[in-house]
Amino acid sequence: MNRVAKVDRVIAVCVPSEPIAASLADLPVEPLVWSGEDAAPDGLDRVEFLVPRYMAGPPPADSLAGLPNLRVVQLLSAGYETWLPLIPDGVQLCNGRGIHGASTAELAVGGLIALLRQLPRFHDDQLAGRWQRRRTDSLDGRQVLVLGAGDIGGRVAAAVTALGAEATVVARTPRPGVRTLDEVNGLLPEQDVVVVALPHTDETDRLVDAAFLARLPDGACLVNVARGAIVDTDALVAELGTGRLRAFLDVTDPEPLPDGHPLWTAPNVLITPHVGGGTHGWEDRSARLVHDQVARYLAGEPLQNVV
Repeated sequence: MNRVAKVDRVIAVCVPSEPIAASLADLPVEPLVWSGEDAAPDGLDRVEFLVPRYMAGPPPADSLAGLPNLRVVQLLSAGYETWLPLIPDGVQLCNGRGIHGASTAELAVGGLIALLRQLPRFHDDQLAGRWQRRRTDSLDGRQVLVLGAGDIGGRVAAAVTALGAEATVVARTPRPGVRTLDEVNGLLPEQDVVVVALPHTDETDRLVDAAFLARLPDGACLVNVARGAIVDTDALVAELGTGRLRAFLDVTDPEPLPDGHPLWTAPNVLITPHVGGGTHGWEDRSARLVHDQVARYLAGEPLQNVV
């Protein structure tokens, strides 16, 4: 089906980079390239389809000012919570599901394996020129609770299952084969691993608090590749300090993690600086998604990833 068959006009589309603008060359659009960091280009008042810059931080309250014809905001991230309060009636908000799912799930599983197999300790031994064998944990036979049944959570569950673990997936809404958040408390005492892959909402803010962590058995691992504010940082630091739990964090609260923060020196924690989606090729995936979404919009077809 020709997705642009209904088009009888050229629309203005605002995108954050030249490569994304170039990907739209076969569509009847006028691309305006604007990262949001410099002065707004002429013609912004005609824009119907806006693609904000990836990893730009929380948007200013007036981010959509001067766009009276706006109909779609297409994000390049899976997270969307900071944009929700800014979206006016009549404007669709779409997230970047599919752009970063595989790479973020890969990092979640990679960080978890690094914890279980004690790779940081082996690296320390390497730097010291010390050949010291030790027995480590593995995923085989482990119980893994995945909080989030979206693109990232689904991929994590599939990966750990392939490595011999038993995955239980939890989501905010019930569906076949997926448990609900109100069942989590009863599941926690049996879990060796909890992977956080939920969006940050009022419902999930500080979901992983002191009571949540206390229900986990000794030696359990927490993995967070979602948003830092889903985890109560002080409660996690307290548990890590006792040596009872382990954690892999690609996101933190606060973020960036400031100098001197106790998470930096807490035992049994591995931290990466929010790089789940930061792999080579994400720009190409972004351009393909934006192209497909603009084509759908021009053809009057339903958009994907509508929040």
